[in-house]
Amino acid sequence: MIKNNKLKLIIASVIILLPMVFGLLAWNVLPDEIPVHWNANGEIDNYESKAFAVFFLPLFLLGVNWLCIVAMTLDPKNKGQNVKPVNIIIWSIPVISLVIGFVIYGTALGYKIRADMIIMLLMGSMIFIIGNYLPKCKQNYSLGIKIVWTLESEENWNATHRIGGKVWTVGGIVLLSCAFLPAPVNAVVALATFLTIVLIPVVYSYNYYKKHSENKEDK
Repeated sequence: MIKNNKLKLIIASVIILLPMVFGLLAWNVLPDEIPVHWNANGEIDNYESKAFAVFFLPLFLLGVNWLCIVAMTLDPKNKGQNVKPVNIIIWSIPVISLVIGFVIYGTALGYKIRADMIIMLLMGSMIFIIGNYLPKCKQNYSLGIKIVWTLESEENWNATHRIGGKVWTVGGIVLLSCAFLPAPVNAVVALATFLTIVLIPVVYSYNYYKKHSENKEDK
């Protein structure tokens, strides 16, 4: 996978590190303490040093991105994987890095930014996109809904990812709508949405397994 996506991976890595470049350029005007976390009410509840925000966060995200890439590369079932789910993995962290950089630097420089709204829009967009591509994801060990029943049966995998795609697409729309709700209502609805889109495919997969196991026993 790395061989076939060298240029994409280089560009993605550069994008991930752009907030660090901005932080260095704006070093003298940034405060010593920079907000890095917001609570359910949309209020800042944690600050870190300027060095942490400028260096650690982008480098950490770069490490996470490459960890995902290496995991996909080493996965023996990923050799014939559809390019669209792979692209989601490659480009998700770069987008997250830019958004996080915008939020923390913008807030640190005194701009009024609704971090909860921006993060909700980001999450909703990503869940919506993932939902559209889940049905195209071939059975493997590093992408998709990886539970015991989907990994044991390709039919179960395909059926679960079809229903999962629909559920995640709807979930993405709900999360996008949450961005316009007041805090902490948006956080409560978002949490309920996450639990729902995770649990429905798992329950569906188990029921699919039970139904087809019983059919085999009857034969």
